[in-house]
Amino acid sequence: MTEPAAALHATDPPLRTWGAVFALVAIATLFAKLLDNEVSQTSQAMIYLAAVVVASYKLDRLPAIICAVVSVTAFNFFFVPPRLALAVEHHEHLISLAVMLGVALVVSHLAAGLRSESNAARLSERRARQLQRMAKDLTEAGNEAQALDVGLRELHFAFAGPCSMALKDDLNKSHEHDSTRNGLRCCVAEAALLGPGTPRWPGLDAWFVPLGDKGHVFGAACVRPAVAGDVDAREHAQALCSLLAHALWRLKLSAQILAAQAEVERHQVQRTLLAAVSHDLRTPLAAIVGAASSLQSQRDRLADAEKLRLLASIENEAAYLSTVTENTLQLVRLSGNSLGLRRDWESMEEIIGSVLARVRQRDPLRRIKSRVPRDLPLVKVDPVLIAQLLGNLLDNALKYSDGPVDLTVQTDAGTLCATVKDRGPGVECEDPDRLFEPFVRGDQSSGQRGAGLGLAVCRAIAVAHGGGLTVRRRSGGGSSFCLALPIETEQPEKART
Repeated sequence: MTEPAAALHATDPPLRTWGAVFALVAIATLFAKLLDNEVSQTSQAMIYLAAVVVASYKLDRLPAIICAVVSVTAFNFFFVPPRLALAVEHHEHLISLAVMLGVALVVSHLAAGLRSESNAARLSERRARQLQRMAKDLTEAGNEAQALDVGLRELHFAFAGPCSMALKDDLNKSHEHDSTRNGLRCCVAEAALLGPGTPRWPGLDAWFVPLGDKGHVFGAACVRPAVAGDVDAREHAQALCSLLAHALWRLKLSAQILAAQAEVERHQVQRTLLAAVSHDLRTPLAAIVGAASSLQSQRDRLADAEKLRLLASIENEAAYLSTVTENTLQLVRLSGNSLGLRRDWESMEEIIGSVLARVRQRDPLRRIKSRVPRDLPLVKVDPVLIAQLLGNLLDNALKYSDGPVDLTVQTDAGTLCATVKDRGPGVECEDPDRLFEPFVRGDQSSGQRGAGLGLAVCRAIAVAHGGGLTVRRRSGGGSSFCLALPIETEQPEKART
């Protein structure tokens, strides 16, 4: 980090300054004395003039002028006849001394002006770099607290201080009434710059700069020291606070956008749930109520076969209702980002084994064929959710196809891929990704009922684990669903032994 811009305004202590003046004159006198017998008085005068130039460039204006006067006096005392006296023997010597003093003063003035312009240019460069650095740091700030830290750091970097800063809400909540806090409150209320050199409250000992414009003031900053005539410093303080205000405005807009997106997602989830309840839950509920009512009211008049049929209908409708409810609730929980995944190191062989044990109860023909290699790396997942995902894919494959269903697992470039393949009608959508949207079904003519939520839940589960779920058509007919899960680089000890 470069030196603070405020350092350019720092002046040397008085003792050190006058010591430098004395040292320059003494060195010039000693050097001229050593060359007394070798050079003329004109050359000796040039030695003193060189000391004046150095003093003018390194010291402030007053010490440089004093150095010029003392140099001419020393030259007259030590080298102009009569020596070791301030008297002047000839008029031409007096003219020379007067010309030398005039030249020294002019050189001192020009050198001081050059020094001032050089310092101003360096200060402007440092301030420009500071603004650039601050703008970069503010773009990386993720919240108001971080942005305020950047702003206060840059104020302390640019000004000697003490500087302070506060947001409008903090000022309203605080009941303190010190002079600085009162100035910050007044600055926020008037949405204008206060302090020395301004039309408002010029008698204050600090600049109070608003963070923002009228109608959008986020807070205020107190900047010290504040010199009424230092317009550049005041404008630099305003530029720093303006950058901070724009960053706070950006963060506020970003928060509002995120809140609006969350609200839209919440309404979307609510519509999803309500649509599922109204569209896919009423039918099985009505069937269950009708069958139960028939059994209750006509139990003695129904044949045993009819009773068994009604009981089977209740069981089937209840199972379907349970599946739709579970899928709907899982989709709501995942879409709302309210589910804390219980992830742990799991073996994909064990998860698939438990899924097959359940699904094969509905697969009496043993159509599912699995190929799972040994020694697969462990994956950090929620086993219940992954089992639900694979169960949904296998159920869909059994429901929409009559041929064999293949379940294969393989690893590729840090990814574990579990693929479910069938020989059903295949994907009919022009955009296969639409199958993963709620209430979108692929084969509408299959006669199979469903809410169109299963694949949406599967995609949500995969994304929640940092993976993905894709589908593609198979050559020769059918579909292939591929679940991709990331493999952690650092495996537990058990996986490496």
